[in-house]
Amino acid sequence: MKSNATTTSLSLPAFVLTATAAAVLASFSGAARADDAPTTADLDQRIKVLERQLEIQQEDAAAKAKDATTASAGEKGFSLKKGDYEIKFSALAQVDGRFYLDDGPTDTQPAAPRFNDGFRLRRLRPTIQGTLGKLVGFRFTPEFAGDGSGLAASIVDAYIDLKFDPAASLRVGKQKGPVGLERLQSGGAIDFVERGYPTELVPNRDIGVNLFGELLSSTVNYSVGIFNGTRDGRDIDAADSDNRHEIEGRLFTEPFKNAPGVFQGLGFGVGGSTGTRNTRNGTTITNPAQYRTPGQNTFFSYASTVFADGTQTRLTPQAYWYYNNVGLLAEYVSSKQELTNSVTTGTGSAAVTTVTEGKFTNKAYEVTATYVLTGEDTSYKGVVKPKNSYTIGGPGWGAFELAARYGELDVDNDAFTSGFASATASASKASSYGVGVNWYLSANAKVVLDYDHTKFDGGAVAGQDRLAEKTIFTRLQITY
Repeated sequence: MKSNATTTSLSLPAFVLTATAAAVLASFSGAARADDAPTTADLDQRIKVLERQLEIQQEDAAAKAKDATTASAGEKGFSLKKGDYEIKFSALAQVDGRFYLDDGPTDTQPAAPRFNDGFRLRRLRPTIQGTLGKLVGFRFTPEFAGDGSGLAASIVDAYIDLKFDPAASLRVGKQKGPVGLERLQSGGAIDFVERGYPTELVPNRDIGVNLFGELLSSTVNYSVGIFNGTRDGRDIDAADSDNRHEIEGRLFTEPFKNAPGVFQGLGFGVGGSTGTRNTRNGTTITNPAQYRTPGQNTFFSYASTVFADGTQTRLTPQAYWYYNNVGLLAEYVSSKQELTNSVTTGTGSAAVTTVTEGKFTNKAYEVTATYVLTGEDTSYKGVVKPKNSYTIGGPGWGAFELAARYGELDVDNDAFTSGFASATASASKASSYGVGVNWYLSANAKVVLDYDHTKFDGGAVAGQDRLAEKTIFTRLQITY
């Protein structure tokens, strides 16, 4: 016969307290102890003493847990934490394959370059970051893959944060310039193997002091700082020898961030920089930036006698929208710079130096669209977490994402007509479209296959257009 009794589950402390109280009551029940039986007040007091003893035990356990060092490991890396002190270990590793189609000399362009096919370490970056109490944070990231020209290591990020408030924190050291939208994405989160043209016109990493924070329930974020100043698309030079600086900043808003719906992932804003530079140090000249294609080949460079000498101003309106498995990113950059061309002809007493000044505006834009075929959510952070990671011999295949991009970089034509650049050695414009497939085997492993096709205006002998560049890039990426 089945019982209709109901069983009540008690926590261990509550069970101990209840059982103890019941024993106390039972021990003093009955007429046999009528003379010394405690009063109800006595029993209440004894129960309160037991309750307080249990509270003390729980407080001691909580204090010990807070003071204990905890270790964790997961898809985002490894960490050790004790109270407000924490250190995290993570890494990004990328191995690329680069293959160029239909390159090399032709009958009409016998001087056309042939590019090197092959494999290379693109990024090999371990990172140590953490917090020293509630106020101080830090990040240190070396680069062991080199810059493609050798095996020399470098420092990518090295900065200290003072976290006064979510609305106002201070970052000091080597860091990404707070200007470009795609530039601010992690190298492991971008949609293509290489970033687009706007990144060629904004600062890469620089050394300086940056104030940043979030306002209005995190729907508005800002960043403004003073830096040594660097060339378009490049890290800070080895030394800041011109005693001049640059102000960089960005204001970005996600107005519907806290309102779930179609526009929750919409964000837009503007970044920019202004400052002065002089890259001629005595007889040594550091040339202004060279601009590269998505295939990472230089298509434009100024003459070797040209150096920065004056004001440089950048402006970049930018936006993105992500909704479920669909993403869009758009960015436009205008970079205006004052340059000087110092050409010396003749030798000895017959030497004549001609100095020409000019101000040139170079522009770039890109539009990138992504679609996750397997339905997972995407975001600006670029993290697509598969619902079912790839499993050998199992049902999981990970997540698949399609990507498409179009962009242009247009160099000021006055640079050619005024002799600051050669029309036979450099193209005045590069236009590229690209398509790609990203396979996320797991949250930590990603395989990329891209095709980019780039057309040029000028850049070859006899007024011809430089041969189109066709590239196939592959990548195996591991991140944690």
